[in-house]
Amino acid sequence: MAPNSQASLNEGKYPIPAMTNLDLEHQPTQDIDNDDFDYSKRSQWLRAAVLGANDGLISTASLMMGVGAVKQDIKAMILTGFAGLVAGACSMAIGEFVSVYSQLEIEVAQMKRDNMNKQNSPVAGGDEEEEEKENLPNPLQAAAASALAFSVGAMVPLLAASFIREYRARLGAVAAAVTLALLVFGWLGAALGKAPVIRSTVRVLVGGWLAMAITFGLTKLIGSSGL
Repeated sequence: MAPNSQASLNEGKYPIPAMTNLDLEHQPTQDIDNDDFDYSKRSQWLRAAVLGANDGLISTASLMMGVGAVKQDIKAMILTGFAGLVAGACSMAIGEFVSVYSQLEIEVAQMKRDNMNKQNSPVAGGDEEEEEKENLPNPLQAAAASALAFSVGAMVPLLAASFIREYRARLGAVAAAVTLALLVFGWLGAALGKAPVIRSTVRVLVGGWLAMAITFGLTKLIGSSGL
């Protein structure tokens, strides 16, 4: 029998199912819908919230520990922490507003340049312009989120020290409360951003401990030298 006839016979015995265009269209989109999610879209509010809370926690706790290194008075420690909360929240809000507003100006200018190149298709250009406007960053929202997050973080050492009169117990309570909060903030930031949880948590925890230890040690050194 000729080879062509044998091939035709084999094809008749074992038919190969045809893949339609509809099947090809549905197969990849299902995988994309289930597995693909761009977690970088969370970066703006995640950075303003989690990092703001970490800054408030670490900076306020470090200030309080520094003052606690040379003064055992609870009033001095609380006033220092409160001043750090107000100053830090204002600084974070202003810095975030300026940063995001600069980003907004850059994106608006780029959007205008893109729209000038799309004048040949006004309908599509109008739809895309509305969508781009909705995705523009909001400086006021970012500033408010940053200030609020900083204040929440700063309240942790303040509350921990407010109800303890004994000096050493107060320092221990601040250190313990800050350690717990650092663990929570580190885990939260990693979980929301789908980053390695253990590595992120340890990095945040060690950084907070170093900041408090350096501030406490240097302030103690300068205070004991009589300057």
